[in-house]
Parts: sequence; structure tokens; C-alpha cells
Amino acid sequence: MALIPATILTGFLGAGKTTLLKRVLTEAHGQKIAIIENEFGEENIDNDILVSDTNEQIIQMSNGCICCTIREDLRTTLQTLAAKKRKGELDFERVVIETTGLADPGPVAQTFFMDDEIAESFLLDAILTLVDAKHAAQQLNDRQEARRQVGFADQIFISKADLVAPSELEALQHRLAHMNPRAPQKVVHFGEVSLAEVFDLRGFNLNAKLDIDPDFLKEEVPHVHDEHCGHAHGQADEHEHHDHEGHEHGDPCNHPSHQAEGHGHHHHFDDDVKSFVFKSDRPFDPAKLEDFLGAIVNVYGPRMLRYKGVLNMKGAERKVIFQGVHQLMGSDLGPVWAENEPKVSKMVFIGIDLPKDILLQGLEQSLV
Repeated sequence: MALIPATILTGFLGAGKTTLLKRVLTEAHGQKIAIIENEFGEENIDNDILVSDTNEQIIQMSNGCICCTIREDLRTTLQTLAAKKRKGELDFERVVIETTGLADPGPVAQTFFMDDEIAESFLLDAILTLVDAKHAAQQLNDRQEARRQVGFADQIFISKADLVAPSELEALQHRLAHMNPRAPQKVVHFGEVSLAEVFDLRGFNLNAKLDIDPDFLKEEVPHVHDEHCGHAHGQADEHEHHDHEGHEHGDPCNHPSHQAEGHGHHHHFDDDVKSFVFKSDRPFDPAKLEDFLGAIVNVYGPRMLRYKGVLNMKGAERKVIFQGVHQLMGSDLGPVWAENEPKVSKMVFIGIDLPKDILLQGLEQSLV
């Protein structure tokens, strides 16, 4: 049986997760989707969709979608769904897991990698984070959970943008790009999100593309880019299957308050969730790099949200691609370096108060 793609939907309270889910559930899109509700949520899908006082854990919808609430843990729920699908008792093509407004999506994502039974049935596609433009600044300032959700995202949807001034939206987009340069941002008015922008984003694919703003990576700063100004729109060409309308196309780096720290300018915010990039045209020594990354993940794993790299390893004809979530790290051989392609290693780390100097120094020392 082909693996069932799973999407994790996370986001701020009131950002419109329920609205998005309703649209996914009720739209005539011809897809059969199972939605897993984290029952401890503050905002379950409204009762007009789900009759919540039934004892049934799984409710079949008229358009073929399925809803189920998590009574035990996620693992059990996923196993139940997969078993029913195999037996032909339930027919669905994909799963969407809605986490509660303040949940950390990390452990949910890890379930798909740590549990062999789950990994044999499901494939984690992407983490989507919904950000409420109106309340974002406050929520990001006050709640680390909100900042973590941004750091984990493969795709960020910004809702309620029409309720804030353009300058406020732009500042928010810079702030989000600063925390997570991997995730394309899209301003959405519900429900104007096409399903192509929600599903099959392949955020966890070990692919040879490092989806960071390409312009940002071109900047010639020796090896290291300081806490950068990633553009909110730069990822469009990395995700050919996204249509990035509604983006700000301004250059965040032109704005003095968004310059990296240490360049004489200060952010008006300094979030604990940050990203940085390492770049080198010298090859890595595989044994040294493995030792160093192993040690780092051991110590800082809980604070490492997402990280990914496309690496040039000594003696390897092919690119090595690695990525991780918290302590879980995986790598794979990618395509052969093209004949005239510069062999440059690029890595991005997104995490909470990561010791940038230690990481950069250790990576530098792992080079040949």
C-alpha cells in the first residue's frame, strides 16, 4: 500500500485553523481526507460540522472526508486509521492533524520518524503554521510556543492581514523570515487557500534543494551569514508548485531596523527562535562532521527545531543531504555534483537560542 501523506496544521489561537479545516472538509475537491483533531484543543471543529456528543471516534462526512478525535495518543489513532484503510473499512487518501493552539508540533512530527509502524504506513508531508496578523506581535512576544510553531513551519499562512496596516504586515513578514527563512509565507483571506498550497509540499523530503531564499544565499559574506534578512518571497522558485501571490516583494535588508545584530543596527525584537546559515566551498571531513553533529544534537537537540543541509563531502561524487527535527537526524545521498557546479556546502539551522558561535566554529573545524 502506498504511504499515506500526513500534514500537521498548527498555529496561533484564533488564526483560523478551524476555518481552513472546514474549507478542506466541505469543499468539493474530490479528495478523501481524514482529519485528526487533537481533542484537548481549545477550538475543536465546530459542532455544526461534528456532532461531538457521539461516542464514535471516527465520523464519516458526506463528501467522503473523515473526522476523528484523538482519544488515546496520536500513535494509536494513526494505527487505527491505517488498519481500517487496509481492511477497506475506511477510504481516505491523506491525513491532516490539527494540533491545539499552543502545541509544540515537534513531538507530533517525530512520531512519523520514531515509530516504525507509523513510518510503514504514513509519510509526513509538511507542517503548516497559521499566523494571525492582528495578534501576531503580541503572541510572538509573549509565547514561546508561538515562536516554535513558526520555526517548525514548512509553509506559513498569514491570516487577518486586512486588519493591520501594510507597514505592520511588512514588519511581521520580516520577523517571520528572520525566524524561519525556509518557509514560504503567503497572506491568505479564508478560504482562499488552494489545496495545492496545503498538500504535497514535501517539506520533509530529503531533496537536493535547500529551500532558503536563493538571493540570501548569493550574498558574498565569508562563510557565515549573520542573523539574516531572508526575503519573505524568495522561495517561489524553490517550490514550483506554489503560487506566491499576495507577497511583499520589498527587500527586508533595505530596512535599517532589520539589519543583523552586530552591524550597528538593532531589531526592535530579538526573538529566541532564530536561524542562521553556514556556507563553505571546502569539503567536509565525513568522520569529523558526523562526530560534531552527533555531539551538537545530543546537547542542543531539544532546542533545534529544523535544520537541513546540502553538503560537499570529501571523496564523495554525490551531494549528501541531511535534515533533522530536534534530536532526529537523517541523511541521504543526493544527485552527482554537476560538471561545472561549484561544490558549496550550505546548511540552515532554526532553533531556540542556539549557540551560533559554537556551531559555526565546530562546522568550520569539521572541514577538510
